[in-house]
Amino acid sequence: MLDLRPGCECCDVDLPPASLAFICTFECTWCASCAERMAHVCPNCGGDLARRPIRPERLLAANPPSTTRVVAPGCAERLALAGGAG
Repeated sequence: MLDLRPGCECCDVDLPPASLAFICTFECTWCASCAERMAHVCPNCGGDLARRPIRPERLLAANPPSTTRVVAPGCAERLALAGGAG
């Protein structure tokens, strides 16, 4: 089961379970804005980013999203230097 992490790993914006988010095969999680700035390539593993599936609301109580936030140090700064922050 996917973690459904609560925020973007780059800019730390909140990503509720039904929001548009992108993940790689290791579940690194990015908001749409950061994923686009990364050309949909995960900076951690080099894999492609795909749209994160939405878990139906009726299943969230029994299968809640993760509360663990993962933030890549310096990611937002690197994106800003490359042409825009997340």
